[in-house]
Amino acid sequence: MRHRRKGRTLGRAPNHQRALLRNLASALILTERDAEHDENPPKVKGRIITTLPKAKEVRPLVEKCITLACRGLEAEQAAAEFASDAERDTDEWKRWRSSDRWRQWSAAQAPAVTARRRALILLGDKRAVRVLFERVAPRFRDRPGGYTRILKLSQPRLGDAGARAILEFVGVRDRVVQRAAAPKFETSSPETAGAES
Repeated sequence: MRHRRKGRTLGRAPNHQRALLRNLASALILTERDAEHDENPPKVKGRIITTLPKAKEVRPLVEKCITLACRGLEAEQAAAEFASDAERDTDEWKRWRSSDRWRQWSAAQAPAVTARRRALILLGDKRAVRVLFERVAPRFRDRPGGYTRILKLSQPRLGDAGARAILEFVGVRDRVVQRAAAPKFETSSPETAGAES
């Protein structure tokens, strides 16, 4: 019996499931990187194609990572007001390092460091964490959730006819629905109706 065992097994052992989800989440985030000098650049930024059950399982992990990164960016902004502009190991930097402002900066910066470390544990890829904090999270800073969408593809996978889906970030290829204006009818009041006859 599967009492309290949530989620899909995807035909894999638990360690293999975790590795699969980490790799899918990292692959989605790494599509946002600059791929100028990359031998295997992504075809479309912010989008991967996988099977539908895998997309549904990896989506909560990606959303959690983006939420972590957004909170980390808020902490970095709060710490920026206590930071010093001096170069490292200069006299001015050493004075700042021994002052109360450094303690305030350190306390404000701690949640940002924790967020990066937790994202690294969840994703398992340093490049993906860097791209997450530098490119993905700033786009979704004002959004309260729902950072990804799943679109089902009509053509199944060749070989086993598995249902395929696109997992992508929202905000880039959004459809804008233009609603037609409601028709305005001229209304005749009783006073004007009597005057016309």
